[in-house]
Amino acid sequence: MLKKLWKWTGRILLTLGLLGAFGLFLPRLVILLYAKPRTYSAKDVPPRRVAIVFGAGLWRDGSPTPVLQDRVRTAANLYFDGKVEKLLMSGDNRYVDYNEPESMRQFALSLGVPDEAIVLDYAGRRTYDTCYRARDIFEVDSVILVTQGFHLPRALFLCNQLGVDSIGVPADLQYYRKISRAIWTFREILATVDSINDVYFKKPIPVLGNPEPIFTEVP
Repeated sequence: MLKKLWKWTGRILLTLGLLGAFGLFLPRLVILLYAKPRTYSAKDVPPRRVAIVFGAGLWRDGSPTPVLQDRVRTAANLYFDGKVEKLLMSGDNRYVDYNEPESMRQFALSLGVPDEAIVLDYAGRRTYDTCYRARDIFEVDSVILVTQGFHLPRALFLCNQLGVDSIGVPADLQYYRKISRAIWTFREILATVDSINDVYFKKPIPVLGNPEPIFTEVP
């Protein structure tokens, strides 16, 4: 009797585990399929006026991490190739000694991007916040998203669902360690579920303020 009970319990746990895994991986698969036709190489991407560059962490000295450098470098190349007019650099600046947008700006300037082509978003704490603020604060409705391939599908989903017509360019300019890619992929699986919840159910409002349109109409 006890043996049958353990066997029955094991089957239930296995079924629940499979259902849980399916519930986690299915949203990620759907987002990947959604993003595929909206993803281009830097060479083939259609021109748009603005590229959004997502923050990706800083070193202790305030300099951009290699992942963030690749994002800025990819966006800078889009600018040099005439694909975009402005670079909207969005990141976290909730602490005095942590300023992602300014670090991104300094790196872009070192690459030769003119300061007038750079716009900073200091409250892009999450991908959701960046897309929301691009629409409501910077008043853009058509953009190119620049980030690594592991993050791009979720960014495309969020921005498009929030009303910012978006296509994307992967910023994978170097080889990233397998362990890092595995961690990022697993994190994206969880973050994708959270993003769907944000868009359709929670609908949180990020830090906002007065509109700062990147482009203004000439009277």
